Amino acid sequence: MATLLEPPRTGGEPVEPETLPAARQPWRRRFLPSGVMLVVLAVLILLPAALVLLAAFSDQVPRPGNVSFDLTLDNLGVLAEGQTRAAFLNSVVISVVASALACAIGAALAFLAARTDIPLPRFVYLVGLMPMFLPSYVGALAWSLLGSPSAGLLNLLQVDLGTSVPLDMYSMPGMVFVFAIYYAPYTFLLVHGAMSMMSPDLEEAARVHGAGSGRMLRLVSFPLAVPALIGSAILTFTLVFENFPVAQVLGTPGGVDTLPTLIFRLLNTTPSRGNESAVIAVVLVAVVLLVTWLQKRMLAKRSFTTVTGKGVRQKKVALGRARLPVFVAVLGFFAVSIVLPVLALVVVAGQTSPYLSSLSQLLEPGGLDFSSFGDVLSSGGFREAALNSAVVSLVTAAAGTVLAFLCAYLVYRTKVAGRSLIEGVSMVPLAIPAVVLGMGLLWAWLIMPVPLYGTLAVMVVAFLAVQSPQGFRGISASILATDRDLEDSAVMLGASRARAITSVTVPLMRTGLLSTFLLLLMLSMRELTVPLFLYTSDTEILSIAIYDAFENGGALREAAAMSVIYTAFVFVLSYIPRRLTRQ
Repeated sequence: MATLLEPPRTGGEPVEPETLPAARQPWRRRFLPSGVMLVVLAVLILLPAALVLLAAFSDQVPRPGNVSFDLTLDNLGVLAEGQTRAAFLNSVVISVVASALACAIGAALAFLAARTDIPLPRFVYLVGLMPMFLPSYVGALAWSLLGSPSAGLLNLLQVDLGTSVPLDMYSMPGMVFVFAIYYAPYTFLLVHGAMSMMSPDLEEAARVHGAGSGRMLRLVSFPLAVPALIGSAILTFTLVFENFPVAQVLGTPGGVDTLPTLIFRLLNTTPSRGNESAVIAVVLVAVVLLVTWLQKRMLAKRSFTTVTGKGVRQKKVALGRARLPVFVAVLGFFAVSIVLPVLALVVVAGQTSPYLSSLSQLLEPGGLDFSSFGDVLSSGGFREAALNSAVVSLVTAAAGTVLAFLCAYLVYRTKVAGRSLIEGVSMVPLAIPAVVLGMGLLWAWLIMPVPLYGTLAVMVVAFLAVQSPQGFRGISASILATDRDLEDSAVMLGASRARAITSVTVPLMRTGLLSTFLLLLMLSMRELTVPLFLYTSDTEILSIAIYDAFENGGALREAAAMSVIYTAFVFVLSYIPRRLTRQ
């Protein structure tokens, strides 16, 4: 019997494969599209992950012409070493404390922006988001300039003022501070969305029964935001636990190891301890998977439905006398997260003397010279790194958007076999820390017969693998919001399925496609961990150039100038999607 979406038959005209029951579709059309896509995803994602797992239990790391399948458990001995236990404990402590602090900051800003009568709520909303515009490792580099125990700008300011509260960002408290600031926006976004969409009925019922604002918030409003808080806490814990750049910039100088920095150091020692670093990488992945499972278990048996068909007009909570002090506190967070770090980068880019004993030296004639910005913009190295970044980011964004569209279309618009497997493999990188995937990608493209290693193409392939979850989710949301009836109508009127997709579905999804393209472009510009494993002197990109310049203490001015230019560019990329969404 013909289905509702089946086009009318004329003579021997074939029926479109999507309208046939799965069992009656030709096997090629059932298996070939999904098979090809799964092969592509397996090469991009599963092969690198499998090589890390193989290296953890073999006696040699994968290398061209020599992939060892001689399994051994000897590598597990690294887990008993003191440095591994210390790195694991440091990672857990930093992640737990930083996640708690980030959630507190983000939730407080979200509550103030969404539910209170605080002055300038739109500005408060921007304050909650703006730390995302400054990549976390650039923020870490800036705070290393502000809080270095020997020559940090804030420590020099204290000397000038005669105070003695020395700062040391090369410590666990310093790392926790930076992590909390630059991961608070994730909590802010999730909690702000939950509080903005919350039905006011339960709150009104609490008020009717005599509850004051404080009791109503404590017993009704905040508990309803628990899923957003738990989700953001788990997300923040995972991001901090697997973060390499911030831990490398702030932890390594102070002798504070985390699992990602230990993996990187073992891999780069002489002789390399790649197999042992793979063992630690497997532990890192296991912790991420465990935390994700705990999140699902915590929320599985509870209901938090608060959005109904009624209009949502929430009553603002009056802050009373605390209105002005709270707004001042928001300004303080804005200064700490954005103003001070950017100001530090600008000052370091302009200071003419590499050694300062007092900030008053900057006010002397010739104390500041901002020609470093011109030098950076005119230098061949910067232009080459910027060009490489632009090429890699643009190609990754374009190819990633196309790949994500094909995956999402197969999953949500067809009946091909293995649709759920395509979605599952696309989301695998969420559970694999970037430092682990970067190590696997290095080994994968060293042994692959395709000569990509040492070229910009391998960067594109690596970014496609790392960013596949973000691309898939972005396109999926858009394709689910687009009614397929118009596409099917075009087919019924004689258009081929391919033409219906390109002429109807793609134009209808143009905003979602463009937003996903810009998201992948921004993520590619910000990525640092994976390129550290894959770049060569000929394929250096902008994030690597900044990192290398900061590692080389003699190039601090140039590094700071590059960071300011880089941050401005990332800010523009971050603003475009909001502008498009508003339109």
